[in-house]
Amino acid sequence: MSFASFLRANAPWLSAGVLLAFLSSFGQTFFISIFAGEIREAFDLSHGAWGGLYAFGTTASAVAMIWAGALTDKMRARELGTIVLVFLGLSCLFMAVNPVWFLLPVVIFCLRFGGQGMAMHIALVSMTRWFVAARGRALSIAGLGFAIGEAILPMIFVACLALIDWRLLWVVVALIAFAGIPVLRRLLVTERTPQSIAKEVQSRGMNDADWTRRDVYSHWLFWFMIPALLGPSAFGTAFFFHQVHYAEVKGFTHLELVALFPVFTGTAVGAMVASGWLLDRLGTPRLIPWFQVPLVLAFACYGAGSALGWTLAGMVLMGLTTGAGATLPNAYWAEFYGTRHVGAIKALAAAVMVLGSALGPGITGVGLDMGIGIETQFFAVSGFFVFTTVMMLIGVSRARKLLPV
Repeated sequence: MSFASFLRANAPWLSAGVLLAFLSSFGQTFFISIFAGEIREAFDLSHGAWGGLYAFGTTASAVAMIWAGALTDKMRARELGTIVLVFLGLSCLFMAVNPVWFLLPVVIFCLRFGGQGMAMHIALVSMTRWFVAARGRALSIAGLGFAIGEAILPMIFVACLALIDWRLLWVVVALIAFAGIPVLRRLLVTERTPQSIAKEVQSRGMNDADWTRRDVYSHWLFWFMIPALLGPSAFGTAFFFHQVHYAEVKGFTHLELVALFPVFTGTAVGAMVASGWLLDRLGTPRLIPWFQVPLVLAFACYGAGSALGWTLAGMVLMGLTTGAGATLPNAYWAEFYGTRHVGAIKALAAAVMVLGSALGPGITGVGLDMGIGIETQFFAVSGFFVFTTVMMLIGVSRARKLLPV
């Protein structure tokens, strides 16, 4: 089947994935951090205090994901997606009306759990379960929703901040989330793989078995992959979380920095499409050990110089890993562990990644309060990604021998 035919035949389900991924933007760090300056000013918070509150709320959402993420194995995407979007919209309204700093962790929990957590989780698990031979293409197409949000929302909302009160903008965001509900329900009137026949279309993992979540975290491969799960989430989040401070350190305006985001997104989209195409032809084991190598260079660029060109180079490199990360890790869970319990398994992985997104801003925020510059920290992050690559190479090389022929 040609790519155009694939799109036509599967348009409703692919569009649902794109929609959920786009709406997840409202709980992603790249979006919440647009308002970091206003939030810190409104509640009189230091970098460390804001990072700590953000980390606390995000960590709580990671814990909740372990339970809630498994619901994708039991509920249809149409119904679960509706519930999640209602919750996300109400969370945006909560941010708009919250009057006190000590409720910020609750607000952050709600936004992160509904957006980065469940909305994105439903999109990716659905693509993983609904598609087998074209899994890579489906994941890359769904990931376009997130990429679109990352490309256009920062510029739009940073520009709007100059004209409109930040709290009112969160009301607008809530209305957008609520507007997505009837669209999602229309797209998923018929689900591609009904749960009633799901057992008949599952693929199996290592040792030709249907792995449960307990099997996964009891196996050595999971622990080899933990640093790679944590790393991009932790330090990609930290970069976007501290975008206002980073721009100040480098001598840019905030608007100059966010104007580079479409370059990052364009690179990520290209890498996402390419990795999806390669994934369907070469398989996960050959590709996944190498996908974080660009981050080694990206964070070295962020730490290196004050010229805007260094940041542009870093964003291009980070975009390569971000794009590949939208397809390879998600296909990895299905290919190595099977799809029978992929919702529960991926919920565990999502919880680890959400935990990483809590640790990154918290660690770097405390570092800033201790006087460790953001550039110095980014050089250390570069070294961390050398470590993650070595760990993946060792673990996946050993485990690929256990995969079904």
